[in-house]
Amino acid sequence: MKKNILLPSLLLLFSCYNVERNCKDFKTGKYQSEILIDGVKKQSTSIRTDSMVIETYEGKTDTASIRWINDCEYVLQKLNPKNMAEKKAIDIKILTTSKNSYTFEFGSIGSNAKQKGTATRIN
Repeated sequence: MKKNILLPSLLLLFSCYNVERNCKDFKTGKYQSEILIDGVKKQSTSIRTDSMVIETYEGKTDTASIRWINDCEYVLQKLNPKNMAEKKAIDIKILTTSKNSYTFEFGSIGSNAKQKGTATRIN
């Protein structure tokens, strides 16, 4: 009898849990991002305005336009792509936020392959 009460109680408890996302707080600013590629931590630094992102990754700086789909999702398109892979737009979704950082998921538009990372606001 206890099992019959416990399971619905647990389902009710977990279904009420909502992750708070204050995505508007991260629309502009300077960020350091970390992602894991083949077990290696990679970092980049970016400056984001309402319409543009300037990112430095492994010593190279690129500029991309930004188009916000909603408060927690945006699309990046490189302004000067050097090859076909760079011509593909990148979809980024903010999954969770905290005071000075957020976790995100990203991937090429049209691809099911997604990666996750963390971005921290820097001054």
